[in-house]
Amino acid sequence: MPIPQLNLSLGLTDNDGSVFYAGSGEGKVIVRTDSALHQHTISIIISEQQVGTVNLKTHFEGAEVPAEIEIPTYQMIVTDDKTNEKEEYKVTRDTYFFKQQTKKKGLWSFLGLKFLAPKNFLFENIPFEPLKEEVETFDISKHRKLSHEELTYSFQKEEQNIQIFAGDINTLKVEKGTSYFVIVDEKKGHRFIGDILYREKFLKLTPKVKLHIIKRKQVSKAMETNKQGRADRLIYI
Repeated sequence: MPIPQLNLSLGLTDNDGSVFYAGSGEGKVIVRTDSALHQHTISIIISEQQVGTVNLKTHFEGAEVPAEIEIPTYQMIVTDDKTNEKEEYKVTRDTYFFKQQTKKKGLWSFLGLKFLAPKNFLFENIPFEPLKEEVETFDISKHRKLSHEELTYSFQKEEQNIQIFAGDINTLKVEKGTSYFVIVDEKKGHRFIGDILYREKFLKLTPKVKLHIIKRKQVSKAMETNKQGRADRLIYI
């Protein structure tokens, strides 16, 4: 359990019985005193603002299923209450699992030649999303796991498993029943990992880590992709 950092302040006295009394009723700066106990906090804010896309492996053994699918990324901000320095990252908010293969409706289907129709692939989305509040906050300080190449925060909300992953996205193997927030940066997650470790070292004591997830206005229930893994249709009902 981390020891909180002392918040030190300067004190004055006009008590003539004090060894620090300056005389003539004048106060004098005497000593630093412990006015409060303060532990710093790192904040990770996952926004609803879409900022790009990333290709993630599907990890499905079916030969015709796309090897990768295109997933939207969202803005993520990391800051702390001591330096107030802000760094921006991209993070995924959707976790798609292959469900079934479909046929794209079109001219071939209309002519009864469904075997010639292009194949589509249906992926079910299992995201984590705040249900009631516009912003949901979690203290994830105790849920960190750091290895040589990866940093994860794994925790639960009721019966739903949630993981924040930073590392080489090509090594991530998703497990059904877990919703993933995959951090995407130009150095295979190492920029984010270095950022967190730098802040922890600078703050000297192990800080709290608060995760803030902003609710999106629309969340897809499923996605249909083409053979190349690009989204053809998002399903919201």
